[in-house]
Amino acid sequence: MTQIQELERRIVAALDRIGQGVETLDAARAAVPEPVPAVDPEEVAQLRAALENERMTNAQLEERVRAIRDKQQGEVHSLRAELESKRAAMEKLDQQLQRLRKANDLLRDSNDALRNALEEGIDEPNLINTSMLAELEGLRATRAADVAENRAVLAALEPLLVNAAGAGPELRAAEDNEGGA
Repeated sequence: MTQIQELERRIVAALDRIGQGVETLDAARAAVPEPVPAVDPEEVAQLRAALENERMTNAQLEERVRAIRDKQQGEVHSLRAELESKRAAMEKLDQQLQRLRKANDLLRDSNDALRNALEEGIDEPNLINTSMLAELEGLRATRAADVAENRAVLAALEPLLVNAAGAGPELRAAEDNEGGA
């Protein structure tokens, strides 16, 4: 217990010394006035003009950044729409190719059954009709797959053609300027 009292007494004494040091520093600081720098009105005017110039430049840069951001957003939206249309075309092509595969499998099975019937000497008109229907479905599926493939190719070429058409007049003008110089 006496040790605790001794420690308390030492802490209080240390705090008193710190307090006296702070008061001495505050008194010394209050006694020495801070120097007031000489202000040149012309320099202040130049600094204000420079500050205003920087603010204007900053506003212009912010406007450019905003315009670039808006342009990029527009391009992102158009690219997403283009991607979605190409994805839809590819899905349609895939569906038509799946249909073609099924029709070809049906045709193959029908032809095998017809061949087996002919080898056995069985005259089965239903097999001939089934085979013809399977062949017709195969032809329809092939046609639908060709159409879907052509649409997918056109969907891929359309943006390129639009860009080429837009760049065409500018390119011709640049070529004319080079040729005339």
